[in-house]
Amino acid sequence: MATRRQAKVASVVKEAVSEAITHHLSDPRIEGLVSVTRVDMAPDLRNAEVYLSIFGQDESAQNKTFAAISHAKNRIQSFVAGRVQSKFCPVLHFHRDDHFKKTLETMRLIDQAVSEMDERDAEEDFGDEKA
Repeated sequence: MATRRQAKVASVVKEAVSEAITHHLSDPRIEGLVSVTRVDMAPDLRNAEVYLSIFGQDESAQNKTFAAISHAKNRIQSFVAGRVQSKFCPVLHFHRDDHFKKTLETMRLIDQAVSEMDERDAEEDFGDEKA
């Protein structure tokens, strides 16, 4: 369980990283929508685990985007350092967060199963009317 201070610093880091990626990086490899889903702070506030969801055209474009963001880690970190009011700027560690993608896939499978059940029920109802 994160302390109130960890949560507050995580919120500032999340906002700063999001703003840095959106407005301060001009790498052509960054395509699609990049969302900072969460930031987990270490208890000593010296490390931040930053989780990114990347929505792009295909997997290779998403990999290029993640590589570009990882390559710009020092620039993003310097931007975060200007926003965090602390003795130390946390070291950023980027991770891909596929949780949202998995949730969308689960929802798609549920919708597919429901539509198949509806089709089967409609066929059974149509078969009962013929008899």
